[in-house]
Amino acid sequence: MIVRILGGEGQFQVGDEAAAKLTALDKTLDSSIEANDEAAFKAGLEAAVRLVRESGTRVPDEEFVTADYILPFPDANLAEVRQLLADGKIPGDSVGFP
Repeated sequence: MIVRILGGEGQFQVGDEAAAKLTALDKTLDSSIEANDEAAFKAGLEAAVRLVRESGTRVPDEEFVTADYILPFPDANLAEVRQLLADGKIPGDSVGFP
């Protein structure tokens, strides 16, 4: 699975075990957004980003691959993620791909 971390961190290839953990963390992130729980969101996002950084292999910047999963920039807050989900635009992304 290819995971893109927004904010200029790039893309990482993660194995099946990390992908399964990421899927579980995604459910936590979704729940925290629905509950408007900023603390739970921050904790879940930090855990997801850490998982990808530690278990993934960075994809070279010059290699273009489509991401299977996109994580918000690591210091994103709920309002920023809601905006991203609503309009699909990534701040600072000149290409315009979500």
